[in-house]
Amino acid sequence: MDQSKTLFNGMALFCTIVEHQSLTSAAKLLGHTASHVSKELARLEARLGARLLNRTTRKISLTEIGRIYYNNARRIVSDAAMIENQIQTLGDKPFGELKISIPAVFAQSCFMKWVPDFLHDYPDISLNLDVSDRKVDMISEGYDMIVRIGTLPDSEFIARELFKTGMSTIAAPKYLANHGTPEHPHDLASHTLIDFSLRDVAHTWSYPDKNAPPIVIAVNPRVRCNDAEMEKTLALAGVGITRLPDILCDGEIRQGLLVRILREYEPPAAAIHLVYPKRDHLPRKTRVMADFLIKKSNGLN
Repeated sequence: MDQSKTLFNGMALFCTIVEHQSLTSAAKLLGHTASHVSKELARLEARLGARLLNRTTRKISLTEIGRIYYNNARRIVSDAAMIENQIQTLGDKPFGELKISIPAVFAQSCFMKWVPDFLHDYPDISLNLDVSDRKVDMISEGYDMIVRIGTLPDSEFIARELFKTGMSTIAAPKYLANHGTPEHPHDLASHTLIDFSLRDVAHTWSYPDKNAPPIVIAVNPRVRCNDAEMEKTLALAGVGITRLPDILCDGEIRQGLLVRILREYEPPAAAIHLVYPKRDHLPRKTRVMADFLIKKSNGLN
């Protein structure tokens, strides 16, 4: 058998399984069935004549040989990806699939309005968009770039600030007419609240208080949801009070459909950052999207 035809078979797939600690997760990420991934892993082990993974119903772990294979295979797969990126930078036209993770608020308020212009300007680029607020591992999950709101952890990635957005406490005029307007954050305890739900995030609202410690309000909402647009819709209907980034509700506030309350306690504006890997040869598809988002964001300032 010509070894050159089989040498790299299963290598990238095996790295994906290890990095996600699950055949099922790897299958979903790669667009295969779990049975296909299992068969490919079995073929790789048969070809190498060694067991690479110990598998139980709950978890997988590397064998000693598997660890040696993974450490070397990961480097080879990374080098191959870098070679492809270098080749992409040589072409006059940016092309290929661009995988991006963006928070729902940014998608709903800005990106979905901008993306038709990008697709028109760059017909050889396709977009794979993950619209969610979950934490992602940009490298292991294969993202070319991510957009995130708020303070970023220290990392080796490049972070470019696009713009800032405030966070306002809002309600519909009819709700305030029926229930009164809170004058202090503590007054919220007697009001109907609508809260954003996100795993691993404490259900509290924090308000700065000049030179004093922040005022932290424990939230017991009537409605909790993980979609800011639904929060806004419920607030517009007069259901209760919520907090939203200004970029999502500025229009309704200007029209008088929503009212900002507790304005003297508004927190500082949060930065929206574009984050992408630090590479010697950044793919042109990534570079043109970064330039596009920066240009569009400048139009908001």
